[in-house]
Amino acid sequence: MGDWGFLEKLLDQVQEHSTVIGKIWLTVLFIFRILILGLAGESVWGDEQSDFLCNTKQPGCTNVCYDKAFPISHIRYWVLQFLFVSTPTLIYLGHVIYLSRLDEKLKQKESELRAVPIKDLKVEQALAVVEKKISKICVAEDGHIKIRGPLMCSYITSVICKSIFEAGFLLGQWYLYGFSMPAVFVCERVPCPHRVDCFVSRPTEKTIFIIFMLVVGLISLGLNLMELIHLCCKNMSQCGNLLDRPAETYTRPWGRGLSSGQKTLS
Repeated sequence: MGDWGFLEKLLDQVQEHSTVIGKIWLTVLFIFRILILGLAGESVWGDEQSDFLCNTKQPGCTNVCYDKAFPISHIRYWVLQFLFVSTPTLIYLGHVIYLSRLDEKLKQKESELRAVPIKDLKVEQALAVVEKKISKICVAEDGHIKIRGPLMCSYITSVICKSIFEAGFLLGQWYLYGFSMPAVFVCERVPCPHRVDCFVSRPTEKTIFIIFMLVVGLISLGLNLMELIHLCCKNMSQCGNLLDRPAETYTRPWGRGLSSGQKTLS
């Protein structure tokens, strides 16, 4: 139960610091991959090697043909895919936790500096440095860290890495197995005495499962690409708003305006 509680807290942290598309991606990742692999994967692929039969009694022939037909088990391949695809999100979450702890330490230091009874120049300078660092973290009113600045770069990098891993594993699955499970696998390999036919158990059921996992992978890749486009458009819009924002003016007591880019003469 403790492990599930830790996983629940981890998922809550990721949900709080993700975009809407990122939350949908997380749902697809855990519901359609983890639950399906855990509940149905073993029942479908549990007999993968035991029921792989070849029409020969030559010792070792069945084993080498199985190795040729399945260089890596589908289940292990999908688990490996899940680990690679979810790792960038965990690294991003580590960055979020680091910034959260840093914000707490900086605010504590700020409180200590403000509590100093006699504030000299060094204290004022240290307080200004701490306030500047706090402003860069961009914490919302509810205590959540906004996806801005370095955190935005970290988030975009994680989405790019997830997209690359997702596409790479989809291509790898196509290269290793294709996207269907043949009922008969023809094998010519030492020590087989001749060309032998090997038979796979429940090929239709396994083909359906392969197609399902393929669709989930494509949906995950599509969500990552959509999120990447969304983040790029959002950043471009924010940069455009900053460029279009008029310069602030400050009014002197005698009424003459002074632009923010001008300096006052003492």
